[in-house]
This record gives sequence, C-alpha cells and structure tokens, in this order.
Amino acid sequence: MGRDAERDEDRGHRAGGTTLSRRQYDESDVRIRPGKGSRPRTKNRPEHADAAEAMVVSKDRGRWGVVLDGDPDRPVVTMRARELGRTPIVVGDTVSVVGDLSGKPDTLARIVRVADRTTVLRRTADDTDPFERIVVANAEQLLIVVALADPPPRTGFVERALVAAYVGGLEPILCLTKSDLATPDEFAATFAGLDIPVVVAGRDDPIEPVTEILTGRLTALIGHSGVGKSTMVNRLVPEADRATGVVSGVGKGRHTSTQSVALPLPDGGWVVDTPGIRSFGLAHISPENVVDAFTDLAAAAEDCPRGCTHLGPPADPECALDRLEGESAGRVEAVRRLLVALMSNESWS
Repeated sequence: MGRDAERDEDRGHRAGGTTLSRRQYDESDVRIRPGKGSRPRTKNRPEHADAAEAMVVSKDRGRWGVVLDGDPDRPVVTMRARELGRTPIVVGDTVSVVGDLSGKPDTLARIVRVADRTTVLRRTADDTDPFERIVVANAEQLLIVVALADPPPRTGFVERALVAAYVGGLEPILCLTKSDLATPDEFAATFAGLDIPVVVAGRDDPIEPVTEILTGRLTALIGHSGVGKSTMVNRLVPEADRATGVVSGVGKGRHTSTQSVALPLPDGGWVVDTPGIRSFGLAHISPENVVDAFTDLAAAAEDCPRGCTHLGPPADPECALDRLEGESAGRVEAVRRLLVALMSNESWS
C-alpha cells in the first residue's frame, strides 16, 4: 500500500456523511504544560531551620563575604541561594546562611534568607533616575566626611547626604578633615539648626573623638574622593588593609574603594567604607519624607494646605511651618535649605 493510501486509511474516509477512523484518541494523548505560577519550587521553599545568622561585610561579583554572629574572626564566603532569585543583598544586611561554614579556603556557603532592614542608605544615579541603589543596610549612623579645603567643601553634598540619612533612618554626623588648611567653625555653623554632631579629624587632630562616637555601632562613611576618608579609616582601623583582606576574602582581589566593605573597630563596632561618591541622586525622596524625619515639623505640617512644598513664602504663603517658634523655628530654616537642595537638581560634585 502506498504512503497516500495509508494516510487515507488512517484518517478514515467519508461514507454516507460519516467519518471512519482506525484510531481512537483518549486522555493519554492530551499534553498540558503547567503554567509558571504552578511550579513547586516557587511555592515551597526550604525552611532552613538550622541556618546560622551572619552579617554581610563585602560584596564582589556574585560572592558575599559574611561574618557569623557578627564576629570578625569567623568570616565565610557565600553565594546567593537559587530560591532568593534576584533579591538584593548589600553590606550591612543580616542574613541566614547554610552549607560549609568553616571559612576554609575554597569553601562556599549559601545565603538563604535576608532579614528585614532597620535602616537603609540609598541613592539614585541622579535626580531623574528612578532606579534606587542601596549603599548600606542597617547602619545606625552616617559619617559624612568633608574636607575643609583641597577640595573645597560643598554644602550641596552635605545637604543631600543629610536628606538621605534622615529619610533612611540613620543619625548623621559631620566629620571635617584637612583642618590644617582651614578652620571648621564657619562651615559647621551652616548646619547648626539641625543639631548635628560635628567632629574634626584632620591629619594632626586626635582621632579619639571620632572613635568614641563610632565604637559599638555600625556606621557608614561617605565622602568625595580626595577628602581624606581612606586616611581616616586607616587611623580608625589599625592594619586596615589586613582587616579588609580578612572580612572581604571572597578570593577576587583586594578592596580598592570600588565596593563598600565593613571593617571591625578595635573596641567593637563596624565602619562601612564606601566608594568615593561621584553622584548622589535623590529621585526617590519627596519633601514630605524630609519633613517627616523631624517630629515637631511633621506634626505642624499636618495643617499645611494640600500640595504645600514647605518652602514658605512666596511659594507657600500658608505653610504651617511658619507658625513654629523657638528651636523649632530655627530647624525650619535649616530643613528648608535641605528642601531647596533636594529640589534644585543642581550639580554639586
């Protein structure tokens, strides 16, 4: 029988309006592909009840350095578990890890959970970029390092860093370097209304006032390149290069200030050395976010008309912040400078 005849017989032929077929189909012939939402691995994740707690101290190309129980003498290199997908993991995060936790060379554990963050220091590339970049998680303080000269201090940088700190839940501290080239009083007075602690950490100044503020706490350091941040870190953390190699030992080279890294302080606590800041966009922050960071201002702002930008006259002639008196009135003036910096979108680098 020829191929065409076999095909005709298999499919059947019409006789009296009835189609005859040699083969009968049943449910075994039906193939249904399950949808993506029904894949078990996305629904039933392992609990990892035996996971150990750790703090992330470094990140480098798909590898994270962590320390078990926050102990700098117990470093472990990890990767992100598959079930976390693209969950962001940054320096300062508290994570749960499983696998080989010995910390021996060429071993690799897995991060299986990321705890909720208590604070977040974040920025965008510029004021038009909707994508937020988390710089540090869970830091209690933000040490804003500014040189008094060479390069000259930029109030715009400090104002934007203050906004990021207040909105992210961090306590800001202003740290002034290169005091041998200029006096700190005039620049520090610019932010007097905000009651920000100010420390001077020039090359010839004692480092103890800075150490006292940082000991026992997790502090992020930010500043322009060239302001003396690395010099100060080396004074705060003796043998900082060696310490960096220990806590960030992910096997892919030394820390060169291109990634954040947490360094242990001699008497307890951590400092997170961040890369030199080239831009500090705040596209994710609104004026309300800034005002809400101050209890007295937030309470008064509830009486502001809708759409108030809190800048005062002539832009907002009915702004309720203008009714505040005493210390709060001084804070209004300082906060409005922050709001102007937030809205100006001017280059400060």
